[in-house]
Amino acid sequence: MIPFNKPYYSGKEIGSISGVMETKVLTGDTAMLRKCETFLEKKYGFPKVFLTNSCTMALEMAAVLLNIAEGDEVIMPAYTYVSTANAFALRGASIVFADSKSDHPGIDESKIEKLVTEKTKAIVLVHYAGIACNMKLVKEIAARHKLMVIEDAAQCIDAYYNDSPLGSLGDIGCFSFHETKNIHCGEGGFISINNPKLVERAEILRNKGTNRSAFLRGEVNRYEWTGLGFSSIPTSLTAAFLLPQLKSIDPVQKRRNMLWEKYKKALSPLAKKDILLPGIPAYASNNAHMFYLVCRSGDERAALIKHLKEKNIQAVFHYQSLHRSPYFKNKYKGAGLPYADRFSECLVRLPLFYDLSNKELEQVCRQVLDFFNL
Repeated sequence: MIPFNKPYYSGKEIGSISGVMETKVLTGDTAMLRKCETFLEKKYGFPKVFLTNSCTMALEMAAVLLNIAEGDEVIMPAYTYVSTANAFALRGASIVFADSKSDHPGIDESKIEKLVTEKTKAIVLVHYAGIACNMKLVKEIAARHKLMVIEDAAQCIDAYYNDSPLGSLGDIGCFSFHETKNIHCGEGGFISINNPKLVERAEILRNKGTNRSAFLRGEVNRYEWTGLGFSSIPTSLTAAFLLPQLKSIDPVQKRRNMLWEKYKKALSPLAKKDILLPGIPAYASNNAHMFYLVCRSGDERAALIKHLKEKNIQAVFHYQSLHRSPYFKNKYKGAGLPYADRFSECLVRLPLFYDLSNKELEQVCRQVLDFFNL
């Protein structure tokens, strides 16, 4: 079986973990965490990075940092993972869903402004597949209406909008290091605080509402409960696994981009069958997080996935639109979102991971083309 995903290993993770174990200090907020955070700040220019135990937690921190509360409205795409919406719904916000673009699963930026009301507090963007939203347009809308911008950049390590890293353009960026991501630590993430007004509170928030980090730096003589907070700091073991992964980002990206380009070239004949393949806008880079295609119907997608499984290839569908989810469908009062529904019904993700061999990729492509009689 060619799996959909196989987590990347640099080969240096065990040695790094062993080194931390020898220190006898395995909790978070240690030198190993700061090495990871400093690496991200220096490589990508993020103003302030805090590692978290997941991107979900980073999003929940973002909702609290922006003082999201009952009565507030938050605009976001319907085609996204539940964590995007759940973080803000937990604070009592009303979730306002926007449709996808016709040719890309990401949010249709041109539809955002008409959803803004006097209750709107924030726009939450999801850069689907690591492909940037049109940040110029979004930031213009946010500025006109004095809204905060959060980037759900879960899939966006080493991805750019023009020359700016994704996750650095909004007030807050939230990233994932889940094992399905380009680099990972099994389960983890980080939050980039780009608005300097939020940095001090973010540090307290992620440490159970205490000033413990300031205490460990010797800035205060004791640490105390100074506000509300989460237990969101990963262990030193997690950070020790992550650091070699971070240091491997360049070769990982080179390999994944090569595989992505091979997919795009080999599957280009699908255009004859009106099968949509991913495109990259001029303002966006490609971090090769995923390769997908969009079938013409749900039945066709199901048949393709079944065909590939019979050929020992694991392909998967992706998000189910949140406005039609069991939890939210009776709460949704907006207009139809046909493109989000289309991607929910028709999108297929193909295997893409560092260790995918050229031969395996060719096998996947051959079976996809055979299915469509090409």
